[in-house]
Amino acid sequence: MKKVFIETYGCQMNEYDTELVKSILKSNEYEFTQNEADADVILMNTCAIREGAHTKMYARLGDLKRFRQENKKLVVGLLGCMAQNLRGDLERSENIVDIYAGPDSYKRLPEMIESVRAGSKKEYDFSLSEFEDYSDVYPERVPGVKGWIAVMRGCDNFCTFCVVPYTRGRERSRTLESVVGEAEKLAADGFKQVTLLGQNVNSYKSNGTDFADLMVGVAGVDGIERVRFTSPHPKDFPDKFLQVMAENPKICSHIHLPLQAGNDRVLEIMSRSYTKHDFLRLVDKIRNTVPGVKLSTDVIVGFPTETDEEFEDTLDVLRQVEFDSAFMFKYSQRKDTIAYRKYADDVCDDKKTERIVKVNELQKVHSLNRNQAEIRAELAVLIEGPSKRTDEQWMGRTDGNKVVVLDKGDFQKGDMVCVEITGATANTLFGKHVGRFADRQRANIKSNQREKNGEIPGA
Repeated sequence: MKKVFIETYGCQMNEYDTELVKSILKSNEYEFTQNEADADVILMNTCAIREGAHTKMYARLGDLKRFRQENKKLVVGLLGCMAQNLRGDLERSENIVDIYAGPDSYKRLPEMIESVRAGSKKEYDFSLSEFEDYSDVYPERVPGVKGWIAVMRGCDNFCTFCVVPYTRGRERSRTLESVVGEAEKLAADGFKQVTLLGQNVNSYKSNGTDFADLMVGVAGVDGIERVRFTSPHPKDFPDKFLQVMAENPKICSHIHLPLQAGNDRVLEIMSRSYTKHDFLRLVDKIRNTVPGVKLSTDVIVGFPTETDEEFEDTLDVLRQVEFDSAFMFKYSQRKDTIAYRKYADDVCDDKKTERIVKVNELQKVHSLNRNQAEIRAELAVLIEGPSKRTDEQWMGRTDGNKVVVLDKGDFQKGDMVCVEITGATANTLFGKHVGRFADRQRANIKSNQREKNGEIPGA
């Protein structure tokens, strides 16, 4: 059997796609190795969202040249978003790559590999499908506690900074039945949590069903304890959707709500389809409908033409909302996007750095305040595995997606346990095990009551 070494860069969707690729190759009599020196085929599943991913990939291709020198028959493949986005540039600059396959071309990989092994110089497939959703492929997963299911692919939003519509095509959703079926297999394989994935996951629609219907369907699967989702768009939060989150105990009370910027003019040239007022009104609506909900966000600083005064609007939104956590990025141009074609990257790097430092400092204060407000609460924690620092402690997550570290007790990975929170940093909660969690709603009720009593900031 031919041995494949595969590595993944980027988001959870890329992790899921790698699981699809493994399943496709395994069904065609390939096996996998953790040692690239033993591989007959090296595949890299790539990301094109940030400039850093590109830099890392070019360096990685340089590293792989020595394996080609040692094994002349080695096949090297570049998969995913970067292969799709930079196909011409990469083909000219990196002769080591034999296969270029975009995100809709993975079923052709066995054929492409064999063609190269038979003597073909290069294999390419950059086609973007209106129909491919891989619902007929069950991913080859590493056994664990949490799994991902891509419920839709592509994006129709065309935010001016984003390359996804050009690398993953237009939106298409899987049927509710196929997603629930995959969740049932996940549960049978011992997974306790499922995260529903999509570039704009809450715009899911299939045969008259919407994303709220899908969440209810997946939450109804026996053995699945928690349902999460990412990444949504602020434009797709109808009352039905939020009511389902509020009422179903298995659907986690955590929403990743990408802000990107707080200024109306900048939001308009980003094509985000909402204003600062719209966003703040949505936050109020979410918090009023889903008691105790935790919110995280994305922020881009230094978008073309953004002034210091306009950046202050972003800081103002962060102060008003007080997110539990945030992912922060300096704007970087992405080839083929509207912003790349339309705007010069005219905010200097020093200014971007200054702004991202301000966002980071402000968010650290909010994250610490939010986490310290959890001290003395008893929360349901799903144990995911050993702590990164020591095997003597477990690491798990709350319903609100907060990391909790606690000493090992009479419980195992995958257990839902009740933890009293005893300490907090901006990134981590610390606690002690106070019992099994037979009734998973108990901690939520306590947390909700504390919020009603005004003990949590922003309630």
